[in-house]
Amino acid sequence: MQINNLIETEVLEEAHLNLLALRQEFQKEREQCGEDSPLELAKKEKDLNLLYGNLRDKVNKIVRDSNSLPSRNKGLLVPVARIIQEEDRRAEEPGGLQGSWLEAWREAVGEGVQSKVQSVHLEPREQNASWLAVHLALLGKSIVEDLEKVKKELRWSYPPSFQVFSTYVRSYHRVVGQHLKKLEPQVTELKDLYALLDWIINCYKSERIMGSPSLQPNMKDESADLQLQDGLLKQLKDKYCHKVKEDMKSSLERIIELENEDVWKDRRTPEKEEDFLNSPFHMDIWTKVKGNAINSRRIDAQLEQEVISSCLQALKEFPKRFEAEFSRHCSALRPKPLWTEYHITYINSFSALQQHMDGYQDTCPREVEGFRKEAKWLIIRLIQVLEDQYKDEVKLYLRRMMTRKWLTNDEDFKQLYSRTELLSEHCALMRPPHVQELASRLHYHVVREYVGQLMMNNYSCKNRKHEKAASKIRVQWGRLRNLFENMNSTHEWLYAVGDDLSNIIIQKNKADIKSHLQPLVEHYPDFSRKHLVAVLYFRGLLRGREHQLILQRLMELKKKLGSGDKNRVLFSDMQVTVNTDCLSNLPFSCLSSLLPDN
Repeated sequence: MQINNLIETEVLEEAHLNLLALRQEFQKEREQCGEDSPLELAKKEKDLNLLYGNLRDKVNKIVRDSNSLPSRNKGLLVPVARIIQEEDRRAEEPGGLQGSWLEAWREAVGEGVQSKVQSVHLEPREQNASWLAVHLALLGKSIVEDLEKVKKELRWSYPPSFQVFSTYVRSYHRVVGQHLKKLEPQVTELKDLYALLDWIINCYKSERIMGSPSLQPNMKDESADLQLQDGLLKQLKDKYCHKVKEDMKSSLERIIELENEDVWKDRRTPEKEEDFLNSPFHMDIWTKVKGNAINSRRIDAQLEQEVISSCLQALKEFPKRFEAEFSRHCSALRPKPLWTEYHITYINSFSALQQHMDGYQDTCPREVEGFRKEAKWLIIRLIQVLEDQYKDEVKLYLRRMMTRKWLTNDEDFKQLYSRTELLSEHCALMRPPHVQELASRLHYHVVREYVGQLMMNNYSCKNRKHEKAASKIRVQWGRLRNLFENMNSTHEWLYAVGDDLSNIIIQKNKADIKSHLQPLVEHYPDFSRKHLVAVLYFRGLLRGREHQLILQRLMELKKKLGSGDKNRVLFSDMQVTVNTDCLSNLPFSCLSSLLPDN
């Protein structure tokens, strides 16, 4: 009872001396009794164990509380250290407790650290949006303050062999790791996941906590890494990436909603940037992806790559979602100019977005390619709509070229020119390279359809009307050429066909036509006999000796000049109406016997 009182009143050295005396007395009696230990000896051993247990509990409590109440416990730590050393020295002697007293001391240190960590204020998520950031800041501050006390005060109460500072540091590594594991299920928001990862990877070992100058030089030889439970860091990173992807999808949906609210719903004209139509959403998306990448890079390079991959995976679905909503809200506008302007806007914007994402090619090549493919096909579909719309608008007017009405009335060409001029104005609002793609394809279409009317045998000039027709073709061709030049069409090789054909049609003397065939054959190697027959028919030359001589000259030129540039396909892409006049298709040799001698 006296020893218990001494333990309770924390007169530890005296209590320990009394315990050692009882232990020696027990050991002597045990030696005297040998193996036949009486019941009384067993009772003494039990009492001794109970007293030792009380002493260890008291020692552990003092150690646990030593950093919370340093002034009160400081004087007790010196006898505590002596008791621990003495008991571990006597560990092999009978009558003592099982297990190392030094190890029990380490556990008590850990329990004290755990109590300290658990006492750090933690607000409910519902009450404070910054609950985790606040808690982690307070936790870091508490760790530093506690270790400063260990460095300045507690460690001097123990012999160097206890490695007090190291023990507290390792305890914090382990206990904080356990604490964060318990916090993890509550961390669901992106900002909180980032705050936790940043605290684990950057803050904990930085100058703010374990690398604090106030803990030097003691921390110099210590590890500054948290002791996280297996898989926790990977779990947090995976959770973060998943949340980034979800957040990205939500942002993209919101972008579509804003486009509808700000533009489509009120049929507003799109904005311009550097004279090109533009919607700023591509910058918003790029900023979002770049921000996620920069933030994750602060944590580590691997996470940055995974975050970029998550963003691009979410972004891959965006072009189709945008297209579906755009069609749903704006399809009634077709074929108004605003419909065209919207298409040009999104061709420009998705092209810009694709260029932004190409910057991540080296980091995430597979994901970049996946998004690029989706964006590319959307751009192609948007361009195709513009192309089809223009073709539909000019279809009727092109069919009326090279007819009797065309020769006497300019209304159809005016309509064709007006719509092509509007196309040129719209193309000026589209960024390269897609403006060249659209302009070049429509340039080819107009040339093929305009010249193709010559091949339809719809009209044959009589009474020298071929001169008027040729002049008209030259003038109209020049005006169309200027428009497509302004649109930066890449098909410069098409510019010559109007003049080449006009030079054939305008000739007063039929025999002079032969000397004007070569430029046409050189420029357009696929210009063939049937095409020349159709041109001569329009010219008003249907048959006769000169007709055959002209055809013969064409064959000589084609043989002489060869196949030429096979990439220049124009005339072979035109439908030619077969002339039913058999004589016009007979070879010259069949008619030579009918001709008078020279």
